[in-house]
Amino acid sequence: MNGFGPADTALTGPDPTAFAALLCDWSMSVGPGDRVGVFSTTLAEPLALALHRAILERDAWPFIRLEPPALNGDLHRYARERHRTQAPPTELALAQELDAYVRIDAPASTTELADVAPASIAELARARRPVQEALLARRWCATLLPTPALAQQAGMATGEYAGFVSRALFLDRPDPAAAWRELSARQQGLARRLSCTREIRIEADGTDLSLRVDGRAWINSDGRHNMPSGEVFTGPHERSANGTISFTVPTGPRGSIVTGVRLTLRDGEVVEATAERGEERLLAALETDAGARRLGELGIGSNVGIDRPTGQILLDEKMAGTVHLALGRSYPETGGTNDSALHWDLICDLRSGGRLTADGEPIVVDGAVVA
Repeated sequence: MNGFGPADTALTGPDPTAFAALLCDWSMSVGPGDRVGVFSTTLAEPLALALHRAILERDAWPFIRLEPPALNGDLHRYARERHRTQAPPTELALAQELDAYVRIDAPASTTELADVAPASIAELARARRPVQEALLARRWCATLLPTPALAQQAGMATGEYAGFVSRALFLDRPDPAAAWRELSARQQGLARRLSCTREIRIEADGTDLSLRVDGRAWINSDGRHNMPSGEVFTGPHERSANGTISFTVPTGPRGSIVTGVRLTLRDGEVVEATAERGEERLLAALETDAGARRLGELGIGSNVGIDRPTGQILLDEKMAGTVHLALGRSYPETGGTNDSALHWDLICDLRSGGRLTADGEPIVVDGAVVA
């Protein structure tokens, strides 16, 4: 731990009351009688308190769980065999009893798993799969709260980063919910345009990849599940991806930085994978299970409030002018069928000479949506 306490999250943004209202009303649609979980670390206390009040005001039942920031690292270091092979029964029971939940990423350190073997991370992910699936069946939302650790990872001063996150959430606007409705309408138009597409091709420096999406649904991600959001996504045909793609935005699970990822796919399967840094993590992730070598998602980022990489996938994959592909699990609502305990988004920046076409027609050129 870095010794941060709840006061350390009291930066210059986002306002906890406004943030809580956005999460309750826009993201989770909290209503009377709902059982709503709020999960985070102790660093999220101000937002957790605001959410507690907001949930009660909506005549719903709040359940708040704030863990010490070091708890996740301890789990990987001290877990016995049963913890690595069985779903945690109390967490599974809780997940099955909730109607909605929000998970707030508020770390004290972004390298908490730096000394944990990649195979251990994959093993625990497999064991916890039933909990993950139970939670995804609820109304769920993933978000983050600015902390000094996240600001440092992004290369920003703490106040600068807090303002950046507020802009990404549209909490700097007079009516944040109206701003999200506006973005939702724009993205719905793009999703309609793409709904008749058979083949997507992505071209950029070191990248020429084609894959099929015919018959698959394009989802308008407008802050209902991720907050902030700003993307349209689908599930590509599991055996259709062919070519090579270079991911220019650093990414990786907590505790590692993976950069310069380059994947070659043949008939939907990763047949060659390299990374300039963190290659061991990449290769271990690909061995998570049988579905980890196939693509579960293709997404196009559109949030103009996110204008630079921060090292945080939740933010970076929504960056306007980028496209991302996820290794592993598909989202069933897209029609995708790939099954895996892994879902790892990898981001390709198209803002410098890249483009994405749909059946030969340009959709994103040099980072701008032209459809």
